[in-house]
Amino acid sequence: MKKIGGFLKKRWYLVVLVVIVFALVGYRNLQAAKAKNKENSYTVKRQNLKETLSLSGEIAAEEDVSLRFQTSGLLAWVGVKEGDRVKKYQAIAALDQRDVKNRLQKYLNTYQKYRWDYDQSVEDNQIKNTGGLSEDARREALRALDKAQFDLNNAVLDVELQDLSRQYATLVSPIAGEVVRIDTPYAGVNITPAGAEFEIVNPDTIYFSVTADQTDVVNIKANDQGTVVFDSFPDREYQGKVSYIAYTPKTGETGTVYEVRIKLDGAKTKLPLRIGMTGDVDFLVKEENNVLSVPSGYLNSDGHGSYVYVKTNGKKVKRYIQTGAEINGQTVITNGIAAGEAVYD
Repeated sequence: MKKIGGFLKKRWYLVVLVVIVFALVGYRNLQAAKAKNKENSYTVKRQNLKETLSLSGEIAAEEDVSLRFQTSGLLAWVGVKEGDRVKKYQAIAALDQRDVKNRLQKYLNTYQKYRWDYDQSVEDNQIKNTGGLSEDARREALRALDKAQFDLNNAVLDVELQDLSRQYATLVSPIAGEVVRIDTPYAGVNITPAGAEFEIVNPDTIYFSVTADQTDVVNIKANDQGTVVFDSFPDREYQGKVSYIAYTPKTGETGTVYEVRIKLDGAKTKLPLRIGMTGDVDFLVKEENNVLSVPSGYLNSDGHGSYVYVKTNGKKVKRYIQTGAEINGQTVITNGIAAGEAVYD
């Protein structure tokens, strides 16, 4: 006994520590029991409710083209530089056309030869037909005339094909716009179609392109107004209007998303917007002003309809109500409860 008492005297702090631990555990259990028995309540009030749909996207352009030559060759002329404005159907670059022009002249000479041969064949067969010919001789003469016609037709096609090669040796812009990229800006080098690309964008056709999930795109329709904020101009808001909603999912995305194009009314002329700039747009999906509402978590339902719990004489009782739209976790109450009343979970 003496030893035990001495041990406790020396280790008194261990006893104090055990007492503190038990006290903390008891306190936590007491608080948990109080929290479990505590009832949550909400006071019904009138308020304005709004539900918005926020989508992210980037600037794109309806008229954005990348031009390449059809064949390899010597780049003989580059008529533009990055930043230049070009007109529709303006020539911007050309390959060396000496070989093409010589071939075209060769085919023109061949065409002329076949033209003369054809004319001579027609004349010869007309002379033969003036005299008496047997049926076999007449057919042979007609076949000779058809062959001459085929040779002449082939010569015409050769000339037309070579003339197309001459035309394809010059790049022409199909749109008016600004030259934004030139892979090979200097003439005098041999190029391949993939190595000499010219990109032209029409700044007047830019739009804000966003992607909407399949559950969100159904809440958007043509001509809906949205508020756009660009990451480059976070302190400014601009209005946009939905101009196009894709019918097929956007390729290259992990989920099922659809492109929505937003026309930027006036914003594009006031801001130095560039292709690829990012931002967000907010659409107002639902709005209810000055309505009674309660958090949706306080609503219950059974076979008779929707109801909430209220207190009468200190006891919770059911009260059936009529509800409206649900907006941002709040459900509109159209009948059955008044402002200032409390509902319980």
